[in-house]
Amino acid sequence: MGQYFLRRLLIAIPSILGISIILFTVLALAPGDPFEELATNPNVPPEVRTMLRQKFGLDDPVAIRYFRWLGEMAQGNFGFSFASRIDVGALIMQRLPTTLLIIGLAQLLALVIAIPIGVFAATRPYSIFDQIASTFAFIGFSLPPFFTGLLLILVFSIQFDWLPFVYRADIDATGWRWFWEHARQSIMPVTVLATFLAASLTRYVRSSVLDVIRLDYVTTARAKGLGERVVITKHVVRNALIPVVTLVFLQLPGLFGGAIVTEQIFRVPGIGSLLISAILANDTPVVMAVTFVTAILVVLFNLIADILYGWLDPRISYS
Repeated sequence: MGQYFLRRLLIAIPSILGISIILFTVLALAPGDPFEELATNPNVPPEVRTMLRQKFGLDDPVAIRYFRWLGEMAQGNFGFSFASRIDVGALIMQRLPTTLLIIGLAQLLALVIAIPIGVFAATRPYSIFDQIASTFAFIGFSLPPFFTGLLLILVFSIQFDWLPFVYRADIDATGWRWFWEHARQSIMPVTVLATFLAASLTRYVRSSVLDVIRLDYVTTARAKGLGERVVITKHVVRNALIPVVTLVFLQLPGLFGGAIVTEQIFRVPGIGSLLISAILANDTPVVMAVTFVTAILVVLFNLIADILYGWLDPRISYS
């Protein structure tokens, strides 16, 4: 296991470096100037704009800027935000907890819904329950998050006035009141993300369980006199979850992309809304930091999924 982990890390390093080169080059050559507002402001002398460009090295060659940025990133320095006038690391840490809360709750809710429904539908293929579950899964997978979000706002915020549709991070409350207000405003963003995730996971769980339940060792377990519940939970579900684990961990970085739409709809002050505002303001350090961290998460979660294979399925060996 240790040698496999080390081997995968050695493979991941060139991948991350290649991704960083592509991202930095594309953003460095993209049109737009972070100090364009200063250039059009008559109260700011041209010398100030020139001095700022020299201070941040924006006129240096792309290769020099890349190696300077890579060295700063290796030290944990994500740069300076031109729009917010603070360090990018501090800016990300302000937004990250909210995004992690929404994404984590959405992923947990999706698993709680998808696993039991997918397993139950697979053990009763082509039944009424299976057909209903498949229909709702296809509907949930087909509806885009922005449509689901607007639909929830129309019903639960405008029609019934049950839930707030604008997420507020600065709630003026304490104790249980603070917890309740945060829970109320998180319901709709979490539901939008969880609906899409649960729909795709339900189909994968059902398909995986159907593949495993027909194998010979499952028939042998039943022939030994084991109960159907024991066969399903201990012999079928554990091995059937192997491809599902891959999907779950590969979905986690992609959830940041889905969170962009959701955070824009509900005005959630998270990483997604930060990325959109940075793109509109040509705030290159923020865009680079967010996209590069997302790329690292993709590589990291791939590695975690591969390691979990051996724990879920003893037939898999890393020697």
